Amino acid sequence: MLLPVLIVFLSVLVGGHWYLIRRLVLDPGLPEPLSAALVFGIGLMGSTLVLQPIAERTLPARTRRIVAWPASIWMGLAFLLLMALLLSEMLMLLVAASAQTDSVVLLAARVRAAGIVGLVLPTALLALRQGLALPSVKRIELALARWPRALDGFRIVQISDIHFGSLRGADFARWLVEQVNRLSPDLVAITGDLVDGPVSRVLDDVTPLEKLRATHGAFFVTGNHDHYSGAGSWAERIAELGIRVLRNEHVTLLQCGARIEVAGVDDHQARRLPGEEGEDLDSALASVDPDRALILLAHDPSTFKQASKRGVDLQLSGHTHGGQLWPFNFFVKLAVPFVAGIYRRGAATLYVSRGTGFWGPPMRLRAPAEITEIVLRTGTGGQASCEPSSSEG
Repeated sequence: MLLPVLIVFLSVLVGGHWYLIRRLVLDPGLPEPLSAALVFGIGLMGSTLVLQPIAERTLPARTRRIVAWPASIWMGLAFLLLMALLLSEMLMLLVAASAQTDSVVLLAARVRAAGIVGLVLPTALLALRQGLALPSVKRIELALARWPRALDGFRIVQISDIHFGSLRGADFARWLVEQVNRLSPDLVAITGDLVDGPVSRVLDDVTPLEKLRATHGAFFVTGNHDHYSGAGSWAERIAELGIRVLRNEHVTLLQCGARIEVAGVDDHQARRLPGEEGEDLDSALASVDPDRALILLAHDPSTFKQASKRGVDLQLSGHTHGGQLWPFNFFVKLAVPFVAGIYRRGAATLYVSRGTGFWGPPMRLRAPAEITEIVLRTGTGGQASCEPSSSEG
């Protein structure tokens, strides 16, 4: 299984970089030694994409970041260059078909290369600035038909897709805890892809999350990257930080005399990994009281297709990053119909976070990161009548 994936990855990597070299260097006929330098530079940056995963598993934190940062930035820049070049192919075909001489085609290739580089470089810098910006708090109110009147105004703070690892560390975790705690939530929901890397390498970056505070505490469900990083080991360590891990199970919370159910499922993509069962809605919702409001934490919003038929009032998800780097959101939508924001099916509501961190390139474009404050309202317009009291599992 690993070998075919590796072959595909290397084929795409080599093919994509050869395309960049062809269109940006060879077709414009750039003179030496500039041409050779650019070919070497593109090839070198491409090699960092192979070295990065190796460095993350073999080198100490400070050293692996020396590889991770340029590799990640190049990933985003190369993506934007590829998109721009592909979009301009039709125009170049028309020029080639109508050109009377080779000199016209050469001029068009040079204008194209210069124009694309001139457009993409400032766009990449803007995306880098937005990607590295600290996430802001996004506040939304959701009215749920079955939400208890006594719990009107119940507040959930959702963080998702932080991807602690080579590019995000303990400093960011400490800052994040401070921001979340300032909101004084009733519940903190961590909806997966918390880490990129094994416990032995990333635990120190995650440890500050033990200071998260909420009336009913913090809850965590696994994302696909958590499974790639060893979900079993991470679940144990996260539980030791005082965060409740929901792996295809649910808990009952009691507040103001009203009970609600909070369920969580493993990421469904985990089924592809040896020894992992992945998402199991049946187990997560087993013995749930059908008369109580039900919140489901599921990393992948695709779970909503089934959850909306199973009595779930609200599902909180992440995974998509809101597309993260435009125009990648269009590709995301081909795989996942729920990209960002609020969706409804019948009485069920889904909220998809754009994520609190980033993955791959430290860039965002038209998809800012967020800490989401979700205020739940009863559908009948009632008001909360008491202060938070307790919870029970």
